[in-house]
Amino acid sequence: MSNGAKTRMERTRRAIVAAASDLFLKHGFLGTNMDEIAATAEVSKQTVYSHFQSKEALFLEVVRSMTGGAGDEFQEQVADPEGDEPIEEFLLDYATQLLTIVMTPRLMQVRRLVIAEVERFPQLGEALHERGPMRSIRRLAAAFKRYSEKGDIRVKDTEVAGGFFNWLVMGGPVNDAMLLGDSAIPAPEALKSHAEEAVRIFLAAHRVDDAAVAVSVEACPARPFDPNIMTEPDE
Repeated sequence: MSNGAKTRMERTRRAIVAAASDLFLKHGFLGTNMDEIAATAEVSKQTVYSHFQSKEALFLEVVRSMTGGAGDEFQEQVADPEGDEPIEEFLLDYATQLLTIVMTPRLMQVRRLVIAEVERFPQLGEALHERGPMRSIRRLAAAFKRYSEKGDIRVKDTEVAGGFFNWLVMGGPVNDAMLLGDSAIPAPEALKSHAEEAVRIFLAAHRVDDAAVAVSVEACPARPFDPNIMTEPDE
C-alpha cells in the first residue's frame, strides 16, 4: 500500500470515529445506526464496515479513543516531578490540569455513556477505569514514592495515597456533573480553588513538618539526672 493510500485510509477512519463519537454521545448505543454514521462521515456503509466489523467494535473504539485521548493530553500537560519541584507546586499543577482536562461536557457525556452501557459492554468500564483514574493514580504513586524518599511526605502505601488524592480532587466535581448535568461543571476559578483546598488537605495529613518535629522534641526534653529521686534496688 502506498503512503498516499494509507493516509487516505487513516483520514477516512478518523472521520468515521468522529462521526460515530458525536452520534453515540447524542443518541446512545441503541439509538445510533451504521447508516447514520456513514452519512455523517460522508462515506458508504460498506466503507464503515471495512474499517469496523460491527457497530459494537466501532463503539468500543470510540470510547477507548476518547478516554485514552484525555489521558494522553494530561500526560503531555503535567510532567512527572524530577525531584526539584516543591511538592505543593507539583500537586497544585497536577490537580488543576486534571480538573481542567477531565471536567468538560464531552468527557462527562462519555462517562455517562459508559455507565449506561456497562452491563452490555463490561470492557468499556474496565477501559475507562484503566485509562482514566488508574492511570492518574499510578502516576501519583510514583511521584509520592519520590517525595517520600526525599522526606517531604510520609505515606504508608503510595498507591493508596495516590487514590486518596485523586478522588479528593475529582470526587465532588465529577459526582455533581454526573448527577446534575453539564451545567454543574464548575467554572475555572472554582476548579482552581477546589484544587488548592485538595492540596492543602492532603499535605496537612501527609507532609513531614520539620518545625513540628523540632517543637515536639523540645516540648519533651530529656529529664536531667537527679540522684535524690533514685530508689534503692529491691533486696
